[in-house]
Amino acid sequence: MPITRRLRINAPTDPVLVQGLADIRRKMHLPDAFPPEVEAAAHDAAANVKLPDLDRTDVPLVTIDPPGSMDLDQAMYIEHNGDGWRVYYAIADVASFVAPGGAIDLEANRRGETLYGIGHTIPLHPTVLSEGAASLLPDQLRPALLWSIDLDAAGAITQAGVQRARVKSRQRCDYDSVQAAIDAGNADPMWGVLKEVGTLRRQRAQNLGAISLPLPEQEATRIDGHWTLAYRARHPVEDWNEQISLLTGMAAAGIMIEGKVGILRTLPQPDPESIAHLRETAASLKLAWPPERAYPAFIDALDPANPAQVAMLMACTRVLRGAGYTSFHGAPPAQPMQSALAAEYTHATAPLRRLVDRYSGEVCVALCAGQAPPDWALARLDGLPETMRAADRTAGEFEHATIDLLEAVVLSPRVGENFAAIVTNLENGDARTGSVMIHDPAIETRVHAGQDLPLGQQVTVKLLEADPAARRTRFELA
Repeated sequence: MPITRRLRINAPTDPVLVQGLADIRRKMHLPDAFPPEVEAAAHDAAANVKLPDLDRTDVPLVTIDPPGSMDLDQAMYIEHNGDGWRVYYAIADVASFVAPGGAIDLEANRRGETLYGIGHTIPLHPTVLSEGAASLLPDQLRPALLWSIDLDAAGAITQAGVQRARVKSRQRCDYDSVQAAIDAGNADPMWGVLKEVGTLRRQRAQNLGAISLPLPEQEATRIDGHWTLAYRARHPVEDWNEQISLLTGMAAAGIMIEGKVGILRTLPQPDPESIAHLRETAASLKLAWPPERAYPAFIDALDPANPAQVAMLMACTRVLRGAGYTSFHGAPPAQPMQSALAAEYTHATAPLRRLVDRYSGEVCVALCAGQAPPDWALARLDGLPETMRAADRTAGEFEHATIDLLEAVVLSPRVGENFAAIVTNLENGDARTGSVMIHDPAIETRVHAGQDLPLGQQVTVKLLEADPAARRTRFELA
């Protein structure tokens, strides 16, 4: 299946899933644990961390993440500042715990990023750091890279900088609880300020031609001993929070471009052929797309509750392919843009879970202090794009395999049943082979038919096979 949704798991695994995950890890040659020397170095680093001299524990930071999260990379506080706003964004200072060239550093460069499976993660760093000493847990003094970003009344950045500081998060929040408090009208006033900034930044991005694909997420839950999959809509507070992370990544990219050294997350503009194909798809779905309307505005107007427009949204994912990392020393790269964001951008806000963010943070801290980035960071910059490319491939393969496993487990008692579905894609012009999205349970799957599949229309499919051991499901048009 294509990577179109994130899989969220709310319950422990059962023996079939445990065995299936073990098989996936073995076939992919993924580690079950950290080498002893890495664990030893992590415990030593956790016990001997040196806090920065700058004390910013006065900033009332809070974290917000999915329920139960322990690897807390970011904490924020936002306040009004004249006609605009000031955003404080603290990022876990992983470099304070990782000796360049040491055991933790070498292992992190081998792994590249945290892998998320079914009730199980394969972390980038030992959990004594990622879920302990380096995580921005509440009521704990922590070293952090503290960003301060000022916005004007239009939401544009007027000042941005980052420096090392000791911080203390006041509270660990989760999306469900904060959204419930917002809806009930009794949330902390800071969340209202986040709404102002998040809404304005999103509108600003849309005006600049940024693209947002409101695809649903798969959420797995075990009820009465049986797994089920459902689509989960994002809370508005998740979108507002995401804008703060994107804002910081854009600020970091600007600092690196001005400083003439760094690494960017890039995505080229879609080629004319891809846009032409999208227009053909829109026409086949009988969706109006005036010639003068640019594709970002067309995509932004799509409704994920409409079956034909769901198919169009799935087709639109094709124009967002080709993302990568580009390092530079001196002039910025010829193509510096992340076209889906309509801005220059870098990953800088998740160093506990993604290797490149540690390097981005170090470069920005040095440049903001008027210094050259440390030699250990500069030495790795040019190799990071390939390291992260390989890590992203592994993460994609792991995600595909774990989703296929869970879907087979969910469907295994239901072989022979019919399901309502929407045809979301036709493969390579073959109208008899494509993808369908089933609503209950929430699954996207491939189907072959003895007749043309009606793109964007509802159909009925029959489950022929669901084999957890092979991680395979098979449907036909009923």
